[in-house]
Amino acid sequence: MKRLVAKHPLAIRWFHWLNFPVLALMIWSGLWIYWANDVYRLGWGHTTLLKFFPQSFYQAFHMDHKLAQGMAWHFVLMWVFALNGLAYVTYTLVSGEWRELVPNRRSLASAWQTVLHDLGIRKEPLPAQKFNGAQQIAYTAVVLMGAGSLLTGLAIYKPTQLAWLTTLLGGYEWARLEHFALTIGYVLFFVVHIAQVVRAGWNNFRAMVAGFEVVDVPDPAPAPTPPASSPTLPA
Repeated sequence: MKRLVAKHPLAIRWFHWLNFPVLALMIWSGLWIYWANDVYRLGWGHTTLLKFFPQSFYQAFHMDHKLAQGMAWHFVLMWVFALNGLAYVTYTLVSGEWRELVPNRRSLASAWQTVLHDLGIRKEPLPAQKFNGAQQIAYTAVVLMGAGSLLTGLAIYKPTQLAWLTTLLGGYEWARLEHFALTIGYVLFFVVHIAQVVRAGWNNFRAMVAGFEVVDVPDPAPAPTPPASSPTLPA
């Protein structure tokens, strides 16, 4: 027998779906800014193995020569991103949702079993729980990454006014590199997150849209049949 079970509260769904376009637009506007000084690459000395965004990439998506436009959008969206993140953390603390989201001593083992299951090595179904260990670690990490992005972003946005913060993060160049690395981390998280959503199926996705999921529950046991009574003969 199938049954509807509430999973994600309305507030969590709002925070999630608001964050998705805001973060995407921040990455997009960040690329407009990064174009003006795209120094990062993988390699050594004068040898470059990988340049993250070649000039052809900027031209294909019309991202070149939009530094001022990118900064304007990025700094406006920064406040939306920060306020939404703050509201999310506050809600999880007040509502007690954090107890199911924050990793515990069993999360690493649970995350490993999730990886084996997703790779098709573990054949048995995973234990039923709201968030498995992999989700707890990933969702907590992405909150910390958001805090890191805000701090590193402020450090390179106001390096003079917030000199103490810029210094604490290793200086302007290090803060900028940390900000860039966190952005790459968001993109990797997004790719893995989408792959897991697709693999989990519609029922899991619907829970984040409508707030409930359909679960299988055992059929109720049939009511006991009363013993047949003996016919009573008239006196």
